[in-house]
Amino acid sequence: MIDSDIDTFLGSLRFERSMAENTCAAYGRDLRFFSEFLKKRGKTESREVTREDIDLYLGEEREDGKKSTTRARRMAAIRMWLKFLKERRYIRKNPAELIDAPKKAKALPKVLSEEETFKMLDAVSGKEPRELRDRAMLEVMYGCGLRVSELCALSTDDIIADGELLRVLGKGSKERVVPIGHAAGRALNEYFASARDVFTKGDPSVTTVFVTRLKKPFTRQAVFKMIRERAAAVGIDQSRISPHVLRHCFASHMLQHGADIRAIQELLGHADIGTTQIYTHVDARRFGELHRRFHPRA
Repeated sequence: MIDSDIDTFLGSLRFERSMAENTCAAYGRDLRFFSEFLKKRGKTESREVTREDIDLYLGEEREDGKKSTTRARRMAAIRMWLKFLKERRYIRKNPAELIDAPKKAKALPKVLSEEETFKMLDAVSGKEPRELRDRAMLEVMYGCGLRVSELCALSTDDIIADGELLRVLGKGSKERVVPIGHAAGRALNEYFASARDVFTKGDPSVTTVFVTRLKKPFTRQAVFKMIRERAAAVGIDQSRISPHVLRHCFASHMLQHGADIRAIQELLGHADIGTTQIYTHVDARRFGELHRRFHPRA
């Protein structure tokens, strides 16, 4: 039976592949939708599933207004399930093998304008330890284009070349070196000179660059909360800001000032230039807005 085969597949994900429960539950929901569709077509056995069934199901999903991301996710679940059944010899042929997944619409990254970004950074200007630390974190994220996980993992040994370069361990343990820049360097120097010892309690064994009041490294959630608080203080809608938005700002603002897309790829640590090229669409959108605003016949 189809539902029984789905349960067997989900059990394999949980116990053989050690997938997270939330991931397994998501696969289960998507496959139950497909199962209900198949039952309406009078099919109860997995071996009865055909390519036509899958095509009709995806077409129905599209007509119902399901987003391309939702349809692509459901297709991925169906493909994995049928592949599993073929490998276990529950079915002789995988009818999903030659079906292309629905193309996902590329969402343009959220970015702040330079004016908004500078307004948020410059507002963190106090000399108290927390102000100096938060300013340094913001400047490093924006000035170096770091992922939040990369920021949280920074060690004092990662600041190299007399404070001019930052060694970053990115995705897949891929290491890259990025320039720190004047504003980020100045903020880091002030933080180390007047604030960091307050948080580390002078403990030399603490090697993480950015430390909480409990001498602990920052979590992603704590960085997210800090950024939203700093954005709200200058009137920036919290839905528009996150640690990753500052990374987007780094790339988009550099592109606007004429930086080469390949250089931006290296600085961001993208393995594929296609990932970086999304910022060219952001820049094209900006030029489109300028054209509509200033051209007399736009």
